[in-house]
Amino acid sequence: MRAAVIRAHGGPQQLEFVADFPEPSAGQGEVIVAVKSASLNYHDVFTRRGMPGITLNLPVIPGLDLAGEIVETGPGVEGWRIGDRVLVDPVNRVAGGLMGETVHGGLAERCRVAAHQLIPIPGSVSFEQAAALPVAYGTAHRMMVTIGRIAAGEKVLILGASGGVGTGALLLAKRAGAEAVVCASSEEKLARLQTLGADHGINYVETDYRKWVRERYGKPHRRSYEGGVDVVVNFTGGETWVPCMKVLKRGGRMLTCGATAGFDPRTDLRYIWTFELQILGSNSWMVDDLTALLGMIERGEMDPVIDRVLTLEEAAEGVRLIEDRQVFGKIIIRP
Repeated sequence: MRAAVIRAHGGPQQLEFVADFPEPSAGQGEVIVAVKSASLNYHDVFTRRGMPGITLNLPVIPGLDLAGEIVETGPGVEGWRIGDRVLVDPVNRVAGGLMGETVHGGLAERCRVAAHQLIPIPGSVSFEQAAALPVAYGTAHRMMVTIGRIAAGEKVLILGASGGVGTGALLLAKRAGAEAVVCASSEEKLARLQTLGADHGINYVETDYRKWVRERYGKPHRRSYEGGVDVVVNFTGGETWVPCMKVLKRGGRMLTCGATAGFDPRTDLRYIWTFELQILGSNSWMVDDLTALLGMIERGEMDPVIDRVLTLEEAAEGVRLIEDRQVFGKIIIRP
C-alpha cells in the first residue's frame, strides 16, 4: 500500500513516500481503517528528528490523527461494522502506546487500530474535520475547558495562536464569551485570526506584548484584582515564561500543555506567591474531549481551521511547513 515512512531519524528527507509498504491485517480486538483523512502535528517533526529517551522500532508510519472507514474487523470485535465512519483516539488507553510512534499511524492508505480506540463520527462531520481534532483541538479543549474553565468576560492572552492548538484555543475562548488577545509573527496571520473572532492582535516580532497588555488593561497590582489579563495560554515556554507571569492579574491563571521553545525556562517564584498565580498544566486529551468537539462541529458551533490539504506524496513537505512555522491551522493529508 502507499504510505509515508520514516526509516531513519533526521531531516525532511527521512520522511519517505513508498508505494509498496506491507498491508496491515486485523488481529484480536483490532480493525483495519481505510484512512480518508489524517492531520499533521508538530509531534510528527519530533518523531522524524528522533526524541531523547524514546527509541522507536523503525521503519514507522507517522501520523497520530486519522479518520476513515472500517474495512476489516478482527476476532473479538463487537459493536463495529465494515463501513462505519470512525475517528481514532491516538492513545491506546488499555495497552499503552501512541499512533504514529509505537505503532504505525495514519499517513497511509490503511491503518490497523485497536477497536477500543474508535469513536463514531456523526453524519454531518467530515473526515477532514474529524481528523483535525485529537492532538490539537483535543489538547486545546482539555486545556481551555476541562482544566482552564475559561469563562465569559475573561481576558485571555494566547501565545502561538496561529497553529493547530492556538486556533483551537481561540475558537474555544470565543465560544465561552471571553475577550481574546492573540499573538502571532505576522500581520497576515493576525488578520486571519481576527476573522476567527480574535478581539485584539499583537505582532510579537514588532511589539512587546507585556507593554501592550499594560497599556490596554493596566499594570497588575498585588493588593487588588485590577490590571493585567485573567488567563495566559502559553505552550511555548522558553524565554516567554516569566514575561507572561508579569501580565497576569492577581489570581490569574497560566495554562500550559507544551513547551515548543524550551521545557526548562528560568522562573520567578516571587510573582507566583505575590500575585497568587495559578499554573495549570494540561496533558493531551481524553475521549470526552473529542466527543465534545465532535458535538460542537455537528451543531455548527465550531469548524476546525484547515490550512491546506495535501497528498501522501506531499507529507514530507507538510511536516517541513509545520517545522518552519509556515502553517495557519491544520494540514490535512488525504490518502
